Amino acid sequence: MITVHGFSPSGNCHKIRLLLEQMGKPYRWIETDSSAGATRTPGYLAKNPNGKVPIIELEDGRVLAESNAILYWLADGTEFLPVDAWQRAQAMSWMFFEQYSHEPYVAVARFICGWTPMDSPRRASLPQLRAKSHDALSVMERHLSRARWFTGERYGIADIALFAYTDVAGDGGIALNAYPAIRDWLARVRATPLFVPLPEPDPTARALITASA
Repeated sequence: MITVHGFSPSGNCHKIRLLLEQMGKPYRWIETDSSAGATRTPGYLAKNPNGKVPIIELEDGRVLAESNAILYWLADGTEFLPVDAWQRAQAMSWMFFEQYSHEPYVAVARFICGWTPMDSPRRASLPQLRAKSHDALSVMERHLSRARWFTGERYGIADIALFAYTDVAGDGGIALNAYPAIRDWLARVRATPLFVPLPEPDPTARALITASA
């Protein structure tokens, strides 16, 4: 049995839940609210000194961090990761793109809009974050104008990685109106078997976090 330590509203954590659900693999989920300090406790830091979610923990005590590394390990030998070496490398390239050119802008804009007070100095960075988000989305749009998926010829972990925060880009004030191919791809992902959506953040908890930030 795999144990996942994750924060449900986090796109990085939802990647893991979505893949596990679609694989039909049993797992135990431990809700770990990183926005409230749950990843900074001594017990959690003993598992992941980097103090972030998600992590997975195996029954033998082994721990794996970093969402895309977890996706890769879970998907190895399944339909969610190509067998062909070139297609596998292409999938990995999109997963690196997601972590370096997409998530730092789309996800951070969402966090600032949803989890910081209106007078937070971090809000001054929103115009730049949104501009960089559109740069990443434009790259995705060009790819999707000639291909249906990011994981080679079929749906897989690169799509899961990119879907998580793209689907909620609007929460960070990043409109998808100009990206018809992305919108079609999002609909295809939502139509995959056993798809589960990203849960909405608890509004009361988020209000308390915002008020105290």
